[in-house]
Amino acid sequence: MRDRVEKVLSREQRAAVEKRIRAAETRTAGEIVVMVVPSSYHYPLANVLGGALFGLVFAIIVSLVTGLGTMWHFLGFFLVSFALGNEAIKRSFFLKRFFVTASDMEEEVKEAAVGSFYKKEIYNTVDHTGILIYVSLFEHRVWVLADKGINARVEAALWEEIAALVVAGVREKRAADALAEAVDRCGDILAEHFPRKPDDRNELDDRLIVGQ
Repeated sequence: MRDRVEKVLSREQRAAVEKRIRAAETRTAGEIVVMVVPSSYHYPLANVLGGALFGLVFAIIVSLVTGLGTMWHFLGFFLVSFALGNEAIKRSFFLKRFFVTASDMEEEVKEAAVGSFYKKEIYNTVDHTGILIYVSLFEHRVWVLADKGINARVEAALWEEIAALVVAGVREKRAADALAEAVDRCGDILAEHFPRKPDDRNELDDRLIVGQ
């Protein structure tokens, strides 16, 4: 799982993003968390649908070519090819995308992002000023979630703009630069509404989180 993230963000690039997080937080009492996951969900139905389609097509072709057209021969060809197709789609981001709807991906990424917001305790800051930038590579989707202290002062449209910025960067194979820019933008917003306090302390880890 981690290997898939490392193809997009090398260790050095992750370190560079973490450096930008620390720099942004020197200007604000807010907290910025970046999380990158290979996928928000494993989509088992996609494996079944893809395996069934592959199995059906393969069984028909083999039955026609070999002339073994009985029901039992067909079923045997289908079961073997279904198992192979199911396993291939389970292991391939590229193939799996053909069997997952956009609405399913949207729902699963949103659910995973909200779950991570609470699991990583980003809500648990003194003034409720935490932000999560959640990147899901398989779905090509990004959610930016801000805690209630921020959302009381900042329009939601700003988070959508930042999410779009990161999505474009990942597609253009410059994920590290896009994430760094997103962190800077979040830092600017937080610094404007929640400037750093004399007694401010770092409440959340600045490491870029990989995986669940």
